[in-house]
Amino acid sequence: MKAVTRIVFVDDEGEKFFGEGPYRLLKAVEQNGSLHAAASAMNMSYTKALKLIANAEKSLGFALTKKTVGGKSGGGSELTSECVDFMSKYEAYRDACRENNSRIYDEYFS
Repeated sequence: MKAVTRIVFVDDEGEKFFGEGPYRLLKAVEQNGSLHAAASAMNMSYTKALKLIANAEKSLGFALTKKTVGGKSGGGSELTSECVDFMSKYEAYRDACRENNSRIYDEYFS
């Protein structure tokens, strides 16, 4: 038996807008250089990926990706500086929650 910590951010209406799914999608954008390639790598439709990003951007109030269109080397996406900062904070918060959950679990169930 173990306890699992899942971090989900919700807006003022209680609607989920960020968690591990969007986080992993953004990490894949960072690695693949495009939202389309990131969605494909995650076996996710491009339309769903667009909706996840748009929903998170709406709730956060800033852009998560910068898009470039076409050209000689094709288009792509990269993370904005605000996104990189947010993801860094998300990772630290998630990891701290997991550590504390593990400590509290051991305190009560060891």
